[in-house]
Amino acid sequence: MLQYDFEESIGYWITMTSHSYQDALNQELIPYGITFRQFQVIGWLVYAGPLSQVELAERMMIEPPTLVRILDRMERDQWIRRESDPADRRRKVLQVLPEAKPIWSKMVSCLKRLRKKATKGMTPEQVETLKSLLMQVQQNLGVKVPEFETV
Repeated sequence: MLQYDFEESIGYWITMTSHSYQDALNQELIPYGITFRQFQVIGWLVYAGPLSQVELAERMMIEPPTLVRILDRMERDQWIRRESDPADRRRKVLQVLPEAKPIWSKMVSCLKRLRKKATKGMTPEQVETLKSLLMQVQQNLGVKVPEFETV
């Protein structure tokens, strides 16, 4: 078997950190009855505005049939609405409903607590450097890094 120095691999550290962050966020959300995937749905729709089911599945990096089950529950709970696109009746467009606002507020509180926990012991300059370096990695991998607005 070929040897590989995992501890020197930037991919290893990014992947492990991402998994740890997602797990920690899931633990923050559980007391509110919110799953990580539900958070992703509302988060992407708040950030990007209405999206088709296919676009959302791509952003969440899951298969569309997996997303459908998540959306069914969220629609039942009146957090989102699926509507047919007037230009293409086969295309379903998703929107966040006003009833999801209290849920979104809880999610934002969880995100802020987790951000504080994850950056404990870092100076503001170190946090900015970390964000800058991660954006550079994404750009180097051919990912278009979005410009973020505060929501």
